[in-house]
Amino acid sequence: MSLEVGTMFGKLLCRKHQKPFIPIHHMEAHALTARLQNPSLEFPFLVLLISGGHCLLAVAHSVDKFALLGESIDDAPGEAFDKMARRMKLRNLPEYYELSGGQAIELAASKADDPLQFPFTPPLLQYKDCKFSFAGAKNVCKYYIEKEELSKGVAPDEVIPDVANLSAAFLLVVTKHLCQRLQRAMEYVARKSLIPIERQTLVVSGGVACNNFIAQGLEIVCNEYNYKLVRPPAKLCTDNGIMVAWNAVERWKANIGVYKDFEGIEVEKISPLGASLIEDVSRENISCKWVKLAKLLDKDNQKGISQNQ
Repeated sequence: MSLEVGTMFGKLLCRKHQKPFIPIHHMEAHALTARLQNPSLEFPFLVLLISGGHCLLAVAHSVDKFALLGESIDDAPGEAFDKMARRMKLRNLPEYYELSGGQAIELAASKADDPLQFPFTPPLLQYKDCKFSFAGAKNVCKYYIEKEELSKGVAPDEVIPDVANLSAAFLLVVTKHLCQRLQRAMEYVARKSLIPIERQTLVVSGGVACNNFIAQGLEIVCNEYNYKLVRPPAKLCTDNGIMVAWNAVERWKANIGVYKDFEGIEVEKISPLGASLIEDVSRENISCKWVKLAKLLDKDNQKGISQNQ
């Protein structure tokens, strides 16, 4: 409804002031925001969009041309963080009350003394593609919470004693999963020569891109594959008007998707991010020797994460 109202109002303004109409794809706007503050960022580049509603891995070839390599088959990572933070009852603790689920879990994780106390296995290891899944990790996390609550007699409004360790374990498995799918995408891109070796860049955007722990994990993979990691400032990672305006600027400069006759343009409630290469990635059957992420668990690294909040 809000999209339809916004479209109607936008068309009204265009008619009144005799201006062209530029429709914007929400996820394309996220993907291109990095070019606002990084003018030297050239196409093509790899982009990972992680938020409360999406998890997409794609190659950005131009302002309006994308190739989708992977997407979530169930939840988005931000949604998983929000639900698990709520189930952990982190907001019952004063220091987490005003934080989003992802922020709360990241902060709690930085206080962990044993992030390996609760074992998790990264999802979809048997599938050689770039699809994502977070529902299984959520179910395992719920199991641990319920087990701890029962065995330690936790009151309904209390958090489990080892909530920091569980937060760290959950954050770690989400990070591993993202890194493993990213690694296979990089292998696929190299095999298909989709990005010139001298310009290999990964853009990470969306609300979950604000998570410093995840960003450090992705950077470890980028360093291994000689990619440059680009992450917009936090204020531009989450949904914002600037990213939409910038996408319009990009389209205006390229003269792509700028309509003087716009009466027939309607809202597309579900619009894929470019052409899908998801099944082609699967057919390539790419095996990976996973990049080690042990550095993420170093105490010095944990302190750095806390300071970057």
